[in-house]
Formats: sequence, structure tokens, C-alpha cells
Amino acid sequence: MNEKLHRATQELVESYTAGGTKIHHLDRQPLPSHAEVVRVLMTIHELLFPGYIGAQGLTGASLKLRVEARMAWLYEIMAEQIHRAIGHGQTVGEHCEVTDKEAADCASCFLSELPRLREVLATDVEAAYVGDPAATCYDEIIFSYPSIYAVMVYRLAHVLYKMKVPLIPRIMTEHAHYRTGIDIHPGTEIGSHFFIDHGTGVVIGGTAVIGNNVKLYQGVTLGAFSFDKDSKGELIRNTKRHPTIEDDVVIYAGATILGGETVIGRGSVIGGNVWLTHSVPPGTRVVQESPNLRIITPDQRAAS
Repeated sequence: MNEKLHRATQELVESYTAGGTKIHHLDRQPLPSHAEVVRVLMTIHELLFPGYIGAQGLTGASLKLRVEARMAWLYEIMAEQIHRAIGHGQTVGEHCEVTDKEAADCASCFLSELPRLREVLATDVEAAYVGDPAATCYDEIIFSYPSIYAVMVYRLAHVLYKMKVPLIPRIMTEHAHYRTGIDIHPGTEIGSHFFIDHGTGVVIGGTAVIGNNVKLYQGVTLGAFSFDKDSKGELIRNTKRHPTIEDDVVIYAGATILGGETVIGRGSVIGGNVWLTHSVPPGTRVVQESPNLRIITPDQRAAS
């Protein structure tokens, strides 16, 4: 090793014990494995949409055996990953209050939600078909629409979030964000028949509440104002910072809706590129007035 590499190595090792903001996880219980969480998502994806993901052509006893095997594997992996997540702050050798049974019970409760989630996801697929005239069939939607994957992952992560499992819900939704460009916080409350058309650049904050039969287009932000701080200069957390979207609302591309007290009333339509920071009653249409455009044709350019 040359001198520059030797010095850089030494400085790195010394930085691990230096003061300041801690950006390492040493001498602590193991963290959840990002790779294992992604494998869990892949396996659940197969269980929720069988025949589209993974093995095809399974019927009868072979289908039942495959589902049983997948569920057994998921139970073991999720119990381990949840155990790691809950105990991640403990130092190595320190007594951990999280028991194997508690993590196993949590994994069991999570997996028991899969039949219910499948029912809700069916409504999301229906909403995509009804809401997009370019969709030719359900197969196309399930195979290729990014919002179906992003919403599936969100709905899984939301179950764990409500169970107060740390780390894993955000690992899940950030993986979906990376894959689809759709950023949904696992704490968001979203009803049935939810559809995001195109999807790239959509951001939905953690305290947003979205009703049934809501449709968003690309670039929509359901966000917060700049954050308030307490007397010590710390961010005030655990308050509702993001808007509420009632049933049957459509929000077009590029719209930004901000604030925890902002409510978009049922049946409203929010036009593209609208910036909205206050509530509107049910049935409202909010549109951005067209800017003044100057159009210069080739003939006009030549004449000038």
C-alpha cells in the first residue's frame, strides 16, 4: 500500500471514534439487511400477483405448495429482520428487551395482512384501468405500470409502520422510490382505488391522508410548509404537516398542495402546476390561468 492510501486508511479508522455527528453503526446489534428486505418484496410481489411474477402455470396442489413454501420463508426472514430493526440501537453484548417471540409475532401479524392487501390492490388495478384510456387490459397494468408496484410496496410498508417497526418501512418505500420515481412515505393514509398516472416525481408526505378513488398525475407534491422549531431550535415532530385529500379527487401534473390543515374537498379537481396552500370545499375546480405566450412563426422570424 502506498503512502497516500496508508494515510487515508488511518484517517478513516480514526474518524470512526471521533466526535461529531455519528454516521457509522459499529459495536451495535446488526441492522436489517437491505438485500433481504428487497428479496422479501420480490417474494410478496409474487404472492400478491401470482402468475405475473415468478413461476407461471401453477395450479392446484403445486400452487398451494409453492405459496406455503413462500410464506414459511417469509416468516423466518421477516422475524429475523424485524428483530434486528427493533434492537438495532443496542450495543453488542447489551441485554436486548426484544424477544424472539415478539419479533415472530410481529412477522406473523404482518403476513396475515396479505389477503386483505391483495383485495385493496385489486381496487388499485381497477382504478388504473378505469382512469387511463391507454390501458388495454389488467395484464398490461400489473406488468408495467410503476404506480402499481409503488403502491403495493407502500401498502406493505404501511402495515409495518402502524406496528411501529423501525427502519424496514422506509427501506421498502425508498426502494420503490428508487425503482419508480414515486416517493410515498409509509406513514401516509391512503384509501382504496388509488391511481398515480405516469408517476415520476410524485411526492406524498408522511402525514398526508388520501381518501378513496383519488387520482394523481406525475410531479404532484403533497407536502409541508417549512418546518416549525421549538424553543431549543429543534424541529417540531409528530404533528400533521401534509394535506388531506378527500374522496374522488383528481390532481393534475405538477400541482403542489401544502400544509397539514389544507383539505381538498370531495370531488374536486386541481389543475396542472397549481400551487395551493389552503383548503377548498367539495366540488371545487382549481386551475392555473394560462400565462401570456408569445409565439413567433418562421415567417415572422424571416420578416424581422
